[in-house]
Amino acid sequence: MKKLFTAALLVLAFQVPSFAQSEITGPIDLLTAVEIALENNLTLKRTEINQGNFEAELLANQGRRIPSLSSGVFPGYRWGRSINPVTNLFETRRIGNINVTANSSLPIFNGMRINNSIAQARKNLEAGQYSLQATRNTITLSVINLFIDVVFNREQVKIAENQLKTTSEQLERTKKLVAAGSLPLTNQLDLQSQNATNQLNLINAVNGLRLAKLALTQAMVIPFTEDFDIIEPAYEVNQAELTSSTPMEIFEVAVTTLPQIKAAEANIEVAEYGVKIAKGAFYPTIGAGVSIFSNYVDQAFLPGSSEIIPFRTQIENNLSQSGNLQLNIPIFSNFSNKASLQRARVQQRLAEVEAQEAKNTLRQDIETAYTQALAAEQSYQASLVRIKSLEETFRVSQQQFDLGAINSVDFQVAQNNLFNAQADLINAKYSYIFRVKVLDFYLGNPLNIY
Repeated sequence: MKKLFTAALLVLAFQVPSFAQSEITGPIDLLTAVEIALENNLTLKRTEINQGNFEAELLANQGRRIPSLSSGVFPGYRWGRSINPVTNLFETRRIGNINVTANSSLPIFNGMRINNSIAQARKNLEAGQYSLQATRNTITLSVINLFIDVVFNREQVKIAENQLKTTSEQLERTKKLVAAGSLPLTNQLDLQSQNATNQLNLINAVNGLRLAKLALTQAMVIPFTEDFDIIEPAYEVNQAELTSSTPMEIFEVAVTTLPQIKAAEANIEVAEYGVKIAKGAFYPTIGAGVSIFSNYVDQAFLPGSSEIIPFRTQIENNLSQSGNLQLNIPIFSNFSNKASLQRARVQQRLAEVEAQEAKNTLRQDIETAYTQALAAEQSYQASLVRIKSLEETFRVSQQQFDLGAINSVDFQVAQNNLFNAQADLINAKYSYIFRVKVLDFYLGNPLNIY
């Protein structure tokens, strides 16, 4: 049975990641890709499950406010010389007894440690929720980046296909001109070499697209298939998106909204409660307790009879109650309380440093994304002008090459310059798109590229 149960778990484990894949019947858009990634990501699932620990911690600390209650029944036998619990006389024989007890205790004051522990557990739970949202945002940003990378590599394939098509057409015309004696054979050989290079470039571009799709499917935690594809969003570069806010303005918004900053600030409060809890150990504690006890002995007889006193009668007759107050005053604890307070203060300082570090990292990320977006936008605008010039240059070069006015080397230079400029344009475009979307994310806007 154990083996069958283990086998069933393994089957379920391997089927879980393929659940989302079974729903993919065609090209997917960005929103679908993000939803699948969030559904399947195991790091996110682990973070969600870990929230249960914080909830359990809160529940345990809340329970310390209410009285505890326990009861027990303890049967046993004694042999040899012992005191009969009923007659209080020494007897030398086997005595069977059953003790019944119930105890309850209630903390009255313990240096506010219970209240501070509850508040700390609540803050831990809150920080965990912020960390959970930060994990979701990280996964979403990663998927957007990989999604854009697929679109970028698809454009690279189109450029490589156009380059190969142009070279192949030119090679066919050159072969005819060489056969007619209008051009030297070297022109044909040069174009054959360039055509082979363009074929290799296309192979590399197709492989790059395949690797980009593979990276996206792995981020979505679904099996990769050759027919996997995406729906390319319609998006144009808009400079107004970048110039609407400065890096510092974006940072001032992000520092008040992003969950990783809120989580860091919540962790400071968690550490502050830790200091209060440690200080509470220096205060006296007061508690109250009550208990009930009774017993039954199989050697208790009715007066003048050999009949054993009934169980219920003995329990009622032997019933006793007690109540007490406990006062504990810490005088010397071998420096353990002092060491605990020192560790709590260290954790508080570390939490403050980590919060400042999170803010510094956020500011640097915003500055980097803004600078890269600005550079990409400028490169994009420059590439547009450059392509217009190179397209005209290539058109003229192609006509001159067909007429024999220039050689194949000059023609290939014009062609390569054009396609390189097209590749630079695509690279600048999608780099700009992603950086702007990152900045939008920092501003609290929806994460999409539509």
